[in-house]
Amino acid sequence: MSLPFDPAAVDPDDFGEKQATLEMDHEEAIEYVRAVCTDAGFGVPVEFSPSEMLNEKVDADRDPYYVLGACNPAIADRALDATDKRLGALMPCNMIIWQEETGVQRVYHVSIMKIARLLGMAVDDEEIDSIIDDTGEMVAAVFDELHADTE
Repeated sequence: MSLPFDPAAVDPDDFGEKQATLEMDHEEAIEYVRAVCTDAGFGVPVEFSPSEMLNEKVDADRDPYYVLGACNPAIADRALDATDKRLGALMPCNMIIWQEETGVQRVYHVSIMKIARLLGMAVDDEEIDSIIDDTGEMVAAVFDELHADTE
């Protein structure tokens, strides 16, 4: 299957890619990112460790890798309407924390709202623009705080 566009030509800002590096242990980073997300207005209704599951089920020998599924219920409700309920296939907004090396964690995020727009899922363009702005401000607050920790 070929893609209808060249992924290398897509600007990371178009899909809301954000990254930060934290110098702390993995468990501490998970707790810290969860707290920063909460302070920015996200709840974390879903979280899991793919690395633990893969290491247990298929002996993958993966370094620590954790997913915090962040969500703001009011915005999620608006987004479901603006995408004719299809955005649920991308929910929640994940914050990924993986260990790059002992004491160094990478935090990674992409905007499911911007991805929904790129995929043509939006049926209400004005509302999805507003949602992208609202979630963008919240995610920016998270990453501003995460970056402040590294300065």
